[in-house]
Amino acid sequence: MRIDSKHKLALFVAILLLASCGKPAHEKSERFVFVATNVGLPYWQDAKAGFLGAAKMLGVQADFEGPNTYAPDQELKIFQDAVAGKPTGIVVSPGQARLFTDAINQAVGAGVPVITVDSDSPDSNRLLFIGTDNYRAGLQSGKLLASLMHEHGRVVVLTINGQNNLDERMRGVQEAWKPYSYMSVYKSADDQGDPETARSEIATMLQNKEPVEAILCLEASGGPGAAKAVAQFEMSGKITIVAMDANRETLDGISKGVIAATVAQKPYTMGFYGLQLLDDLHHNRVREFKDWRTAPASPLPAIIDTGTVVVDAKNVDDFRNALAAHTD
Repeated sequence: MRIDSKHKLALFVAILLLASCGKPAHEKSERFVFVATNVGLPYWQDAKAGFLGAAKMLGVQADFEGPNTYAPDQELKIFQDAVAGKPTGIVVSPGQARLFTDAINQAVGAGVPVITVDSDSPDSNRLLFIGTDNYRAGLQSGKLLASLMHEHGRVVVLTINGQNNLDERMRGVQEAWKPYSYMSVYKSADDQGDPETARSEIATMLQNKEPVEAILCLEASGGPGAAKAVAQFEMSGKITIVAMDANRETLDGISKGVIAATVAQKPYTMGFYGLQLLDDLHHNRVREFKDWRTAPASPLPAIIDTGTVVVDAKNVDDFRNALAAHTD
């Protein structure tokens, strides 16, 4: 039987109406939670933007939570409270890997899928880690600083003690410096994820006229803090600073010549794909197994490396303009 154009149009409209009456792709009850290490940092605000951006795209609920300062015990309590609320899935950046192992295992055992981002809990039953390959980031930072220092110098390292991702970065730095016998760690300081603590640590060393020739920052707060201390003592350009991440203060420091370069991560990407992949898991879009809860292995990849980029005086303006366009 031949169908004329009028009837074809009517049939097409009917199909669309039937499709629109079907079950929606997402239920209103679907809710995802991101628990961050320190929500006060610009780095985590970028991750929040990615997480909420994915939620808006998918039409699901999303909550972003965490302490306002680096406080792993407090973060753990927030994570446990989030699990008790039985969300569809949780993204978390564990402040201390071992502290979170049991809590993550309990969540997954209770049917709440957990993805770690930025900082991993590798001994837990988390389903996936999304973030920087921190060992490779450390290699990159170490080689970059060695090049800027002409393979010779005493370095102060700013880090946070006991944080898995930063320990991995330090391991990469040490590996990068093995060929350079004149590159050494003069002192390592715990800045507790706080720019003012980082500034104070470096200012005290400079006040005491300690032999600081370079500063290597393994986390986001170190760069701005170190830059303030170096500028305070009018030593910009005399002490080489390699920062981590691309918050506005760090980019400003590069523009002013106080910070030589930074190794920028992709927190927006981590947040975006953290929610996206939890949603894929919930809807069983990767159909390797019937249900992730009873599967012999997670259908998701074990690790996704979001990569890094070096920002220095040559590309800082382009990088800043790209970020500005993204936030508009």
